Amino acid sequence: MAANGEEQQTQAGRHQEVGHKSLLQSDALYQYILETSVYPREPECMKELRELTAKHPWNIMTTSADEGQFLNMLLKLINAKNTMEIGVYTGYSLLATALAIPEDGKILAMDINRENYELGLPVIQKAGVANKIEFKEGPALPVLDQMIEDGKYHGTYDFIFVDADKDNYINYHKRLIELVKVGGLIGYDNTLWNGSVVAPADAPMRKYVRYYRDFVLELNKALAADPRIEICMLPVGDGITLCRRIK
Repeated sequence: MAANGEEQQTQAGRHQEVGHKSLLQSDALYQYILETSVYPREPECMKELRELTAKHPWNIMTTSADEGQFLNMLLKLINAKNTMEIGVYTGYSLLATALAIPEDGKILAMDINRENYELGLPVIQKAGVANKIEFKEGPALPVLDQMIEDGKYHGTYDFIFVDADKDNYINYHKRLIELVKVGGLIGYDNTLWNGSVVAPADAPMRKYVRYYRDFVLELNKALAADPRIEICMLPVGDGITLCRRIK
């Protein structure tokens, strides 16, 4: 979840993508990427869900279309089958995942708000991939703790995507590193947090950007120092850090 500054939102010529999260300096360049590469290849069901989500008052929380395309290709490249998503919203990234994994693939999807998920569920059902999704409503940490306690889920996940409460990213990582397989990936969304990670502490920011900024900075420092993973931070969307478990 991210947003540009109040003053930037009023500039003329802002691109039309709802939930804009590009860190590119040029809106025209971002619009070019969308219109040339993303929109022409976007599955009809994802377009429908994106347009449906655009009407929701919290639409800034959605995964951007270019990031959805990136996730879909990434999952295919690593042949992911058993996946997890923490933070679902209306399910745009969830649908991108469900379309990418094989027919017998599975997604454990967790979010504190079932109502938002059910807003996008008819589109997911129409796409014929709802059978791949196990949705759990409520906080993810207790579920993760139970999975670790059970013992049988260690190292079983090919890919895990986290786009949820930033103040718990460190807590998620402590658990997810046990659940992802060696060679598997964890993707943490919003790791450049509207560019605020390089802003002076006294710079003007929206309240929620300022509140979560320190948590994002803490996560980035921890991931860079974690010897159990290889990392790659990409300026896609609002920043996504990929962590490949190596031990």
